Amino acid sequence: MAVKEFPAGELLFQSEQPVTAIHLITNGTVRATYPGGEFQLTKGDVIGICELHFGSYYITYKADEAVSLAPYPCSKAQLSDLMGVNADMSGRIITSLYKQLRTILNKYEQERLDCDKFYHYLIDSYKQYTSFCNKHGVAARALPGLEALSELVLDEDVADWLGGYYSQLLALVKNSPAKKKSSSFMFGLMAKASEDIYQVISVCRVLHDYKSELSNLLMNENRLDLFDFYASLLYRIGSDTEDSSTLSDTISAMMSQLEKHPSFDHDMYEKRVAEYHDRLNSLSAHAGDSVDAAAGASADIIDSLNTILSYSKVSEETAYAFKISVEQYRKMTDKNSSDDAARKLRQKITKLFYEVYEKAFVQSLNDASVPKVLKMFFNFGYVDEQLAGMKNASYLHSIVDYLPTDPSKGLYTIYEWLMAIYKGTKSPSRNEFDTDFQAHVHELKTGGKITAAEEAAMLNDNEKMVLFELQSVFPAINKITFGRISSFCPVFSEHNILKDLDTSLVSVAKVEEAFNHIRSVDFGAYYRDTIYTNTELGIAKEYVSVEILPDIILMPNMGIRGVMWQEIEGRKRTTPARMMVSVFQMEDLTNIFIRLTADFRWEMCKRVQGPRWNDVTEPSLTSEYFDYIQFYKKNHELSTDAKEKIKLAMQKAKNSFKEMFIRDYESWVLYEGAGSPRLNKIARAILFTYCPFAKGIRDTLKANPLYKETMERYDVKQGQRLHHYSNLFQKIKNTGAAIPPEIQAQKEFLEF
Repeated sequence: MAVKEFPAGELLFQSEQPVTAIHLITNGTVRATYPGGEFQLTKGDVIGICELHFGSYYITYKADEAVSLAPYPCSKAQLSDLMGVNADMSGRIITSLYKQLRTILNKYEQERLDCDKFYHYLIDSYKQYTSFCNKHGVAARALPGLEALSELVLDEDVADWLGGYYSQLLALVKNSPAKKKSSSFMFGLMAKASEDIYQVISVCRVLHDYKSELSNLLMNENRLDLFDFYASLLYRIGSDTEDSSTLSDTISAMMSQLEKHPSFDHDMYEKRVAEYHDRLNSLSAHAGDSVDAAAGASADIIDSLNTILSYSKVSEETAYAFKISVEQYRKMTDKNSSDDAARKLRQKITKLFYEVYEKAFVQSLNDASVPKVLKMFFNFGYVDEQLAGMKNASYLHSIVDYLPTDPSKGLYTIYEWLMAIYKGTKSPSRNEFDTDFQAHVHELKTGGKITAAEEAAMLNDNEKMVLFELQSVFPAINKITFGRISSFCPVFSEHNILKDLDTSLVSVAKVEEAFNHIRSVDFGAYYRDTIYTNTELGIAKEYVSVEILPDIILMPNMGIRGVMWQEIEGRKRTTPARMMVSVFQMEDLTNIFIRLTADFRWEMCKRVQGPRWNDVTEPSLTSEYFDYIQFYKKNHELSTDAKEKIKLAMQKAKNSFKEMFIRDYESWVLYEGAGSPRLNKIARAILFTYCPFAKGIRDTLKANPLYKETMERYDVKQGQRLHHYSNLFQKIKNTGAAIPPEIQAQKEFLEF
């Protein structure tokens, strides 16, 4: 058998690749990794013996150092013959298999214990955090995901007798005479051990996901984590107070906890820790900032609520009710409380807020110089300097006239958006029942609420249009983008500030950066097919793609979500989509726009396909993905492991096909585009077909066998399209005419 040599660091076999042979390590060491663990294989071990029974690898193997492998090409059916004729190899297989099983079992036992300890550590740490907040009169921040977290319960755990069973079985095999070791017995032992190893790794994957969920609560990219909670509290109370050393020690313990997890994003960790130390070092130099901010606050910030109410000209009854409600809310220790009284107060404030907002906005339509406090109210939901905190109120006051938006580039504050509707440059959005303004007015007429003449007048009344947006669209989206539905209250409150306002403020530059990142991977995300004709050049009908980026509207809140509200304006497919995010975005903006882009791709495909969006006889992104999820259990191309992953993913997606696609699209852009496979072969093929990578990424991935088949199909298809355009170019040149820019742009698009 010819021995093959591989250098240190080379990827030998990757998860999901088909197993066509087993490989004996004759020299060197190999690192085997799987979700939730890793182990080392050395000289005499056999690679692939765990997976041959299943037909594809579920462990990834990489050369730790220069390694020599002796391949034994065989299928599952042929392995029995090999074990029957090669007693030495049969012994190596069983010995190596047991060694791998024992190592994986040990890892499982350690991970099981770590999960239990980690869970209780997190719960206790958050309780300690809330105690510190209460002690120092600070509103404790809610930790997203903690309420839904529970102690680990496994539906299918590993039997506690498994290790002892195989240990005794191996001893019996070793002590048994060679002639009594039939090939069928040895093969059966191998097959059963393979199934048990797979089960243990499946449980390890669950433990890994659970541990990742816990780690994410401790530190994540969005900074909605315990590390940030403790650090922010320390910054707030100062580094020389009674509890500062305890807080500092707790943060150090968190660092140690995070360093234990090899799969954790250590680049993010290093960055966050460096920021923490820098901020800690500068605490004393900025100790008087809040006092200075209050002292330097503009006079018009003082008594903001009365200024807003006076400007809006709401009734005295409404003004009084709003003032009393805001005062009660300001005095609440736990503004996110779920008790009935707190819930009713938030609902009352919400109703009154939108009433005041509407009245104030109408007043502003005829005001050439809207006061700054009102601009703060319109764009941030700001109502009261004490509720916001004087430092925050001063910051809002300083930026409100210089917000980094630009309607010409598709980024609007909510006030700019409402004014665009009022001026007629934008049409009102569809409401939450998917009804547009024209349909709404027609419903009023058919319902007998207005006459035909009033209908015609309303359809040309810009103020009625903007009121439709304010009443039927704005409240719903404001709540959705805030994200924490149960504790939503539309007024700007200091307790909702989860990270620095200056870093969370959404700007044109940040939005462009996010979209450029998405387009650098999925270059065709926002391109749409349109028909081009040119009778003079003999072009009867050509499909050309044009890029139309969405309009982004910033909602006046500090939120954690975005929403893809509508994929087009009206019925014209070449109009911008509408996406809404918070003006102060508490989560990673790029990640939010990746999700919204996935949502857009799904909805735009449904729009184009119409009633047949899920009919697989008409191939499309939605129809093929729908078919894939609907029938994954019967798909022979998917391994048992892949099917189990889909089942778990669908549970997390609450059985929503679109949500499942959005999650796969996130993996596509964030990981697959970076050369880190996360999807199964079917999902990968669908995404590559309809959301192909940019040329630079395709060129990089050509050597990867996971993409080879799909890449070849894509190249053939693109080659045919480019050949068509080459012929078209030649045809136009033969007439002596210039190439139309639309045709030139389409050829360049196909070459992306």
